[in-house]
Formats: sequence, structure tokens, C-alpha cells
Amino acid sequence: MYKVAKASEYLAITGAGIKDIKLKKKAWILPGQSCRVFDLSPENYTFEVQAMSAEKLPFVLPAVFTIGPRVDDHESLLKYAKLISPHRKHSKHVIELVQGIIEGETRVLAAS
Repeated sequence: MYKVAKASEYLAITGAGIKDIKLKKKAWILPGQSCRVFDLSPENYTFEVQAMSAEKLPFVLPAVFTIGPRVDDHESLLKYAKLISPHRKHSKHVIELVQGIIEGETRVLAAS
């Protein structure tokens, strides 16, 4: 089967004859392979990050982050395809993943 991705999409192909994951804009999908179409459009995530300053003063930081892959970086696209694309963009798993990364980085920055 021949598949073609739209302008803001990529095809993530796995299965027979592919070691990890293959990203293409158009490809023949052979028997034994599976293909998932994922969207590159950035998504907004809103959080309230609880952190503590270097002076040990707690604060709540309301934040909105826009998350999406760097289209010009193949490694970034691969990571996005593996971590985000198998799930709905606003599923609980994705929100927890993004929030955990952002909270960790915010706490490190706020403490310094």
C-alpha cells in the first residue's frame, strides 16, 4: 500500500525490515510493516508549576508551553515520533510526561 503524508504530517513506519523506526513523507507500506501518521503541529500545554526559590520560598508559576518537534532535526523528529505520537496529544500520559520534564527544569532554574 502506498501512503502519502499531508504537509504537516510524517509517516512513522515500523515492522519487517526496519530496525527502529523510519520517518518518511511518502512510502510503500509492505506486508509485515505498520504505519502511523503523526502531526507536527505544535500543541499548547498549560500548567501551574510549584517550585521553591533559593531562599526556600515556595511559589506557584503559571505557565503555558508550546511543544512540538524541530522539523529540521531528524533526531528530534525520531524522539517525538517515539514519545508523543503513539498517544493522543492531550492524553494523560503525554500531559504527565511534559509536565514532569517542565517541573524538573523549572525547579533547577528556580533554585539557582
